Amino acid sequence: MRLKFIGADHEVTGSCHYLEVGNVRLLVDCGMEQGVNVFENCPLPVEEAMIDYVLVTHAHVDHTGMLPALYAKGFRGKIFATEATADLCSIMLRDCAHIQMQEAEWKMRKAKRHAGGEIPEPLYTMEDAEETIRQIVPCPYEKRISICDNVDIRFTDVGHLLGSASIEVWAQEGDICKKLVFSGDIGNVDQPLLRDPQMTKSADYVIMESTYGDRIHSQERPDYVGELAGILQETFDRGGNVVIPSFAVGRTQEMLYFIRSIKEQRLVKGHADFPVYVDSPMAVEATGVFTNNENSCFDEEAMALVKSGVNPISFRGLRLAISTEESKAINFDDTPKVILSASGMCDAGRIRHHLKHNLWRPECTVLFVGYQSVGTTGRALAEGAKEIKLFGETVDVRAQIKTLAGMSGHADKNGLLRWINGFENKPDRVFVVHGEDKVTLSFADCLHDEYGFSAYAPYSGTIFDPVDNRFLYEAQPVLVKKKTKAQTPVGVFARLVAAGERLAAVIRRCEGMANKDLAKFADQINALCDKWS
Repeated sequence: MRLKFIGADHEVTGSCHYLEVGNVRLLVDCGMEQGVNVFENCPLPVEEAMIDYVLVTHAHVDHTGMLPALYAKGFRGKIFATEATADLCSIMLRDCAHIQMQEAEWKMRKAKRHAGGEIPEPLYTMEDAEETIRQIVPCPYEKRISICDNVDIRFTDVGHLLGSASIEVWAQEGDICKKLVFSGDIGNVDQPLLRDPQMTKSADYVIMESTYGDRIHSQERPDYVGELAGILQETFDRGGNVVIPSFAVGRTQEMLYFIRSIKEQRLVKGHADFPVYVDSPMAVEATGVFTNNENSCFDEEAMALVKSGVNPISFRGLRLAISTEESKAINFDDTPKVILSASGMCDAGRIRHHLKHNLWRPECTVLFVGYQSVGTTGRALAEGAKEIKLFGETVDVRAQIKTLAGMSGHADKNGLLRWINGFENKPDRVFVVHGEDKVTLSFADCLHDEYGFSAYAPYSGTIFDPVDNRFLYEAQPVLVKKKTKAQTPVGVFARLVAAGERLAAVIRRCEGMANKDLAKFADQINALCDKWS
């Protein structure tokens, strides 16, 4: 039995863990790196085609965004996720593929303008995303599921995002069974719409996130509605727009929940019918998914509204922009308005166009309502940048830049401690991942020094044996180096190489078959090689 740490180790994005149980190989999450990453991630220890299963904690791109790339390189196993996560992945992976292809097309046009420029290729295509979605197996919460002879799993709601879960994994090797629990991203308490994180009773080993392991949210429940109403009032009175860079899945729906309450209570005076634009096709589709999964994921307050016949995330004045033309028209209307648009960190999507039209206007407000990774445009604005680059142009920052304090889908340090202390008996080890470098170290120290846990913050490449409770390899940090021109195959040739790797994986799994069948297979491969050699 081997556990290898691949991604989001001493970093916040790119979550990926590899677990080998006998001859079964699985991943927990396969996420995309976002923003600036300090350390190199080690490669998977086997070819993608050799991976049997992927378990997904939730639908955010930093946990799922590389699944189609995994498929493109030969993975054909099943992907297990909660029912709501399966629905959201259907939206988000297609959107990721669309962005990949758009960016590759833009870079290609740029390369053509510079003779000899490298022709870029997307990480994966829409076809890869569609095929990946077909591999997903939706699972209910709290049901123990056998995915193969020696691995069982169970999903438990952790309140971070619709469908988010910690995953219990029972790994059987011979007569020995070890239970590993992967926390995923642990949610904040008292958040709109979603239930508080649910606890897990037991584990031999815990792999837990630490995003906010060095900070405490407000001890009092923030008055999101009152604070947001005040920002809207001040901005509308100046004649400006409130532009909210918002993650299409999760944060957008929470903001709609608050705005519905503001309108219902008439908290914004003189602008009672102010329009609210959701300018993100993915956010519009995701809002439908929220409504479809209300019974399994909504908290008591939201469900009370549903039972009384009120849609918690819809109201008069809500306008949905789907087409490009509808998106462009928003900024040619002088009426003070709210514009909710993705991406939440301002690095892609339609929000960049809205920033271009509103950042230079002192009467406007840009309101951040989510975490901004280091190196993103959103982080630069939140930290006081006076100008930013958008579409190759410099835009002065004259708008008010504000943050809705405490608005986080992540548990703070106290929330993380509450979750890990919820186990009835201390796990043999706690591995601290998914946090910035110093945060993972300080939180691991806190768990050890103050709460008596055997805690460790692994770097990418660390290998652990859960059966013998020992490290097989303790990796050291490897700083990211400047990328040289790609030496790896690209384009259609890359797909051919991936097909070859998949064939090699199939061959390895044929060991032990009847000699007659092996000989027939070998003859077929040789005949194919003769045709192309």
